[in-house]
Amino acid sequence: MDTRASLSILLLLFGVAQASPLMEQMFDGVFVSEPEPVDITTRILETNNAIYCSSNTGSSELLIEGDLLFPKTRNALYCLNNNCFWKKNSNNIVEIPYIVSREFSSSDKSVIASAMSVFHAKTCIRFVAKSSQTDYISIENKDGCFSALGRTGGKQVVSLKRDGCIYNGIVQHELNHALGFYHEQTRSDRDKYVRINFENISPDMAYNFQKQNTNNQNTPYDYGSIMHYGRTAFAIQPWLETITPIPDATVQIGQRQGLSKIDVLRIQKLYGC
Repeated sequence: MDTRASLSILLLLFGVAQASPLMEQMFDGVFVSEPEPVDITTRILETNNAIYCSSNTGSSELLIEGDLLFPKTRNALYCLNNNCFWKKNSNNIVEIPYIVSREFSSSDKSVIASAMSVFHAKTCIRFVAKSSQTDYISIENKDGCFSALGRTGGKQVVSLKRDGCIYNGIVQHELNHALGFYHEQTRSDRDKYVRINFENISPDMAYNFQKQNTNNQNTPYDYGSIMHYGRTAFAIQPWLETITPIPDATVQIGQRQGLSKIDVLRIQKLYGC
């Protein structure tokens, strides 16, 4: 093969890699989809149309903090008791049964499986195909990216809308909610680490920044958590900051690649891996 032909093939392969949003890469020994060009917050809130989540123009579900299902059996988001955590088996493995809607394509399912495999590789969490289990996750192509907090009992939906939610970081974000984890910026001690700029938030959206009674497990605040929203979440104008790290305002937040080291540590501690 001459040099010109070799160069043409290389350029063609490069173009395919650039064009595909679901192209996979090796990340810590696990194949995951390439990160999308915008942060998780922007994508989730745009997909859910969160500003209008209680109207006919947005998600049909009542959501808190943009992507958490409002609890139907609890008055507030509260997941500190063992009843909303998934159980370990005799081998100290936490098996979470799940089913995936037939509406997803094979490439969609590949992204979901890749996101799950990171939990498998780094924690004692195992997402397993549902058989006869009563409590399970149903991954569905509904009108947004959202999940309940922790194990709710019976069938619980994790929604991953095909047009907007099928990215490694978003899948892991929603699955982490299903494990019982809150958004990082709402943890109980957040005021030591971030400033919430309420002047840049519509008053009817301010409830999304209410601090929660979280179990921080003696782990540090994690600006790099997959559960941390970006700087402009729920801003009245897209260029205004609603979350500013302190004391160093230049610290990056809202990453979209996948579970951070502290995210993994918290899963390990919470579930006694």
